[in-house]
Amino acid sequence: MLVKVGSGGQLSGAEQEFVDCLRSFRSTGLLAVGVHAGDNGARRVDAVLFTPRGVAVAEVKGFRRRQSGILKLTDEGPWTISDTAADFDDEDTADPVDRLERSVYAVRTQLERALQNPGHVAGLVALIPFRGVVVRPAHTTVRPGLDVVVANVPDATELRIYTERFASGPRSWSADRVLGAAAALGIEPLSREELIADGFEVLAAHSHLPVAATPQHAPAPPPAPTRKSAVAAWTVFAVACVGIVGVLAVIVSAVAKDTPGSNSDQRSVTTTTADPTPPPAAPRTCYPFQPDC
Repeated sequence: MLVKVGSGGQLSGAEQEFVDCLRSFRSTGLLAVGVHAGDNGARRVDAVLFTPRGVAVAEVKGFRRRQSGILKLTDEGPWTISDTAADFDDEDTADPVDRLERSVYAVRTQLERALQNPGHVAGLVALIPFRGVVVRPAHTTVRPGLDVVVANVPDATELRIYTERFASGPRSWSADRVLGAAAALGIEPLSREELIADGFEVLAAHSHLPVAATPQHAPAPPPAPTRKSAVAAWTVFAVACVGIVGVLAVIVSAVAKDTPGSNSDQRSVTTTTADPTPPPAAPRTCYPFQPDC
């Protein structure tokens, strides 16, 4: 995990503990602390985290004294630990979630003005208690994309899980894309080689940057025919010609046999008709004086 601290500012005890936590992680990422964003950089953002899968803005809160117990988040009034108001180490009484949302907006707007597409920007309120203090739950989701995590160096499990899982998209943040976003936020000095050595890809598979087209090579010409292949081709041609001639001979023979008068077995049939013979006349019996008798 790369860590860059903005110039012109000193880290608070909670911010230094937050930095030490992330430096101990072996995952790929860039943590920028003390980033100035908004109009003329008037807003100080505690931390911005880049990973190959996304961006998160962090609001880091420490404590004035040791407080252990159950953390309860409320929309109205202060957050409490075991029914006692959380005694944060700064003088700002604004709700931590409200401050975080303003920081997220400032970072996203500054990146967009620099023609950098940040995509979804997550938000994290990091509560950093004194070492040896136990505050639970260690991870609370306020709403999708906005979480509260309790961590310090001895107890950084939930923070490590958050840094690896807060963005579930593809690995779209390449070294060049992170470098462009860092320049837009004034994060320096930072080199492309540092990002690649930490694990960022040169050009991510799902990056917003265009991918160079693969050069198209002309197909290799077909091999020249050999003497053996030529002989085989002529043999096939000759066999085909002989077959065609044989078929034609069979067709001509069949047509010749079907012609009228060409069949030697054909016999002529003669029919005779008998003249009709009148039946013999029977003797007539005549009566005396019968005329015509």
